[in-house]
Amino acid sequence: MLKKLPFFGLITPRSPMEGLVEHYDKIMEGIVLIREALECYISGSGVCREFKEITAEVDAIEDHADKIKRNIRNHLPRRLFMPVDKTLFLNYTRSQDNILDYAQEALHWLGMRRVMIQEEKQRPFVDLVEEVIYTVELLGPALHATIGLVHGDHIDRLGCKEKYRRIRTERQKIWKMQRQLVAEIYNSDMDFKDIYQLIHFVGCLNDTVKNCEVCADTLRAMIAR
Repeated sequence: MLKKLPFFGLITPRSPMEGLVEHYDKIMEGIVLIREALECYISGSGVCREFKEITAEVDAIEDHADKIKRNIRNHLPRRLFMPVDKTLFLNYTRSQDNILDYAQEALHWLGMRRVMIQEEKQRPFVDLVEEVIYTVELLGPALHATIGLVHGDHIDRLGCKEKYRRIRTERQKIWKMQRQLVAEIYNSDMDFKDIYQLIHFVGCLNDTVKNCEVCADTLRAMIAR
């Protein structure tokens, strides 16, 4: 039986939008491990066993997330209208998947070799990771609110937009933190290999949040009149 929706026409009872939530949950599962991995790395005397185990766990989660993404894309409605523009939907799945891809790459950069992070610089690294995790957490309510609006479960368009703005605001905050931390690393007396490795780690975290912002912008486009 087909269902008539106020904004996007006809869709099947199970919308492809619902698969995005399953994919997001898997992304979030991997992202929260970055905090534990960094704390282990900082406190360990080497690239500790726990760090390697956490990295392997993130790899497995990312692989599972990729399978969910492929399943979503391979089962899009063929004859019925999509609840949102198909190009926007595909762009969103790619950007949401990139969130964990860059976080995974950040861990791999950190684990290439042992870098002794000076005690006075440890807190900024931890703070940055905390803000990254928080930004990814903000994407969840934004996604749920968008799906609810698309499916006609509510009409709170302004509430959706406010959730997008919170992600963009957090993105700007992290960009400033990242810029400051990179400057401190670059101007430190560390070995150049250490500087290069840590800057890439921070850069990957920045790209993680950048893709959260892209997701928010894509959700905003989905509900545009």
